[in-house]
Amino acid sequence: MKGRFTNDINIKNKQATFQYELLEKFIAGIALMGTEIKSIREGKVNLQDGFCYFHSGQVFAKGVNITPYSQGTHYNHEAARERKLLLKKSEIARLESKVEEKGLTLIPIRLFINERGFAKLEIALARGKKTHDKRNSIKERDVKRELSRVKIR
Repeated sequence: MKGRFTNDINIKNKQATFQYELLEKFIAGIALMGTEIKSIREGKVNLQDGFCYFHSGQVFAKGVNITPYSQGTHYNHEAARERKLLLKKSEIARLESKVEEKGLTLIPIRLFINERGFAKLEIALARGKKTHDKRNSIKERDVKRELSRVKIR
């Protein structure tokens, strides 16, 4: 059954899979203010420069740019503010211990609105790819493209 909140908001960070090797994914709620949800419903979000960090037992997303709502007044939100992510304490503790390992980071990979109408941010525990890994990714993508062209003909 489709509710009144059903929509197709699914904003992805396309650079994330190219720049990072994604190890584990989590879905977190976001603490939003004022007109931010209206901008998200319009699809005006940029996840490219986003990352997550820990501060006093909480997780925050920084660099996630939500464009100010076009019809907002002086109560409009700040575009690039830090946003608190809502995760369980056990998940936060587990993630924090893993991020302390060498070379791991938390990055936002997808922003969507669930069936209840809440904005959710999918974050991933990731390790940065080396240059040769990126070349392999490009090579695999080109091979897939060539195979699809051959199948079409």
